[in-house]
Amino acid sequence: MRFSINIPNFGDFADPSNVATVAAAAEGAGWDGLFVWDHILHRYHQGRPFGDPWMLLTAAALATSRIRLGTLLTPVPRYLPQQLARQVATLDQLSGGRVVFGAGLGGPVEDEYRSFGDTAEPPVLAERLDEGLELLRRYWSGEPVDHRGAHYEARDVTLLPPTVQQPGPPIWVGGFWPRRRPMRRAARWDGAVPLFETAKHGHVPDVAEVTELIGYVRQHRSAGAEQHFEFVLGGATPADAAKAKDVIGPLHDAGATWWDERQIQTGPDLHRLEPVLRRVEAGPPAL
Repeated sequence: MRFSINIPNFGDFADPSNVATVAAAAEGAGWDGLFVWDHILHRYHQGRPFGDPWMLLTAAALATSRIRLGTLLTPVPRYLPQQLARQVATLDQLSGGRVVFGAGLGGPVEDEYRSFGDTAEPPVLAERLDEGLELLRRYWSGEPVDHRGAHYEARDVTLLPPTVQQPGPPIWVGGFWPRRRPMRRAARWDGAVPLFETAKHGHVPDVAEVTELIGYVRQHRSAGAEQHFEFVLGGATPADAAKAKDVIGPLHDAGATWWDERQIQTGPDLHRLEPVLRRVEAGPPAL
């Protein structure tokens, strides 16, 4: 199992220097990854400063040399695929191939889409997500792309340089369990990042639900798919490594491959540097 730190892109973490501080501390303390949120507008947190996630991750890349970096998660339908492909490829080049791309519809959809005059209809956004993911992987190849789909078009387009990682950075897909469609989508890619209706952001999910989800995704992996697939779970664990082991050990045994350390979303420390840095410096759980 690998271990990552998860931070929002607002509050103290709207400042790239603070994100660089957390990234360097995480690498020094033995964590394996740093992931940031990708929001333009989240009305629950309105009034706080927000930072662009790709600029924040650039600062993190420049401050580190080992840990994986990415978003959890990017609302692909909110972007133009060609713009997003260029941003991710640039970060992958800068970091020496350390990017993980977390993808989903994002949310709240009313805030992130309808506030700016876009549709907030989930079926339409899901279509754009699927078409966008396919286009991203093609753009990252550095090969010519011709595409005419329901939502996007490309006419003899070649985006260079390609990503360092080929056929592209790992794509992890998020969604709420027990909704099945997002997890079937995840099964087509490289990893699943589920949230749970019964355990919101920062709360540790139930082992029985995790076992059910992992079994479901494995059933929907294609026969020719590569064997390795990431199951990324998250929550808040105690700084004491032994106590943290008691929390996530059963999830590891159920098949989880990453533990993403998160603050409770409704708690006071979600967007504050000092408490997050304390948890980072205490180090990851030891299984």
